[in-house]
Amino acid sequence: MKNIQLSDHFDHKKLLRYTFPSIIMMIFTSIYSVVDGFFVSNFVGKTPFAAVNFIMPFLMILGSVGFMFGTGGGALIAKTMGEGRPDRAKQLFSLFIYVTLVCGVIIAILGVLFIRPIAALLGAEGLMLDNCVTYGRIILITLPAFMLQYEFQSFFATAEKPQLGLYFTIAAGITNMVLDALFVAIFKWGLIGAAAATAFSQAVGGITPLIYFFRPNTSLLRLTKTKYDRKALLKACTNGSSELMSNISMSIVSMLYNVQLMKYAGEDGIAAYGVLMYVNMIFLAAFIGYSVGTAPVISYHYGAGNHMELKSLLRKSLVIIGTFSLIMLGLAEGLARPLAMIFVGYDHALMNLTLRGFMIYSFSFLFSGIAIYGSSFFTALNNGLISALISFLRTLLFQVTAVLIFPLFWGIDGIWISIVAAELMAAIVTVLFLIGKRATYKY
Repeated sequence: MKNIQLSDHFDHKKLLRYTFPSIIMMIFTSIYSVVDGFFVSNFVGKTPFAAVNFIMPFLMILGSVGFMFGTGGGALIAKTMGEGRPDRAKQLFSLFIYVTLVCGVIIAILGVLFIRPIAALLGAEGLMLDNCVTYGRIILITLPAFMLQYEFQSFFATAEKPQLGLYFTIAAGITNMVLDALFVAIFKWGLIGAAAATAFSQAVGGITPLIYFFRPNTSLLRLTKTKYDRKALLKACTNGSSELMSNISMSIVSMLYNVQLMKYAGEDGIAAYGVLMYVNMIFLAAFIGYSVGTAPVISYHYGAGNHMELKSLLRKSLVIIGTFSLIMLGLAEGLARPLAMIFVGYDHALMNLTLRGFMIYSFSFLFSGIAIYGSSFFTALNNGLISALISFLRTLLFQVTAVLIFPLFWGIDGIWISIVAAELMAAIVTVLFLIGKRATYKY
């Protein structure tokens, strides 16, 4: 089968073929914490399970720098390719990778030093605080590799090798699953075993692609000599600021949700929210993966001035996103009980709390894909400002406002409703931006 190139005309089938590896990549990356959560919940206990979900948002904030360089840098690289400058694109690619490595080492060291006071500041105490520190410090050892893994998810699509990126991610995911079973279920290493399994898998996902791009390869990109380019770095950070904002905001909001849930339902609330977040991460990963997969195509045609192709890509993508949304709602409602049973079936009260949350929370999937894709679309057009604004409104302002107000009227149900309301408002704002910028980008 002929390889799909960025310069091709994309119909619905070709769009799905090209983005499928990116979708699966993001899903497999999301599965890491899901697998850890399953083994910790069933083999270690409820408190360690709550600790993993409590500290995970902080760890995701630290790793999101790689996603920023991947999405923002990928948009700039693809645009440069569309302008007919492949050597310059390789230099930019190399610059972003090297800078990410340096940032990863520095952030990891700071994270290890300050994770205990940060976890305590967020509200963890006693055994739960100790568990947060134990799990977090082990994960932080391989943070540079985790950041690279996030980055390569975007760069493989830009290099016209999304399938290869998928293979590396599957290898990392399988590593995590096998080692979790070995370390936690067989060797009984508890929380340390779960953290070690994830750390090893992140090393596989981040270091093996690094080796591939260092060597001669058949992709459009390769690591080469480069030079410091402040303007390019600033542009990449601006382009990717929405994705950075999205990841940071979601993590901050998750921390706030944990505080509210602790107030209204104690550790059971945090555990129930953890199960919902596992499903949420996997489902949203499909939207994010599709957006990551289409971004270099949009950037290429924007750089080449193919306005009709941009219009076609947007129209087809909105149809695909809408179809995904309906499917996800149906799956979430239908699988609520079996999924809750897998994670917390051992506790009847926790099971009922989780199931109730599922039935309300599921409706957020009807709206979340529009804002995720819209933010990525503007990133691909190198408009980081609008992209960041959509992400800020969706993941921070709307959700924070809703989760502080709604529980006052509806208790713990208000926490689940707040997510649905925030996603709906974000979808409306995204549609307004897409309509308002039609003339500017001629799509």
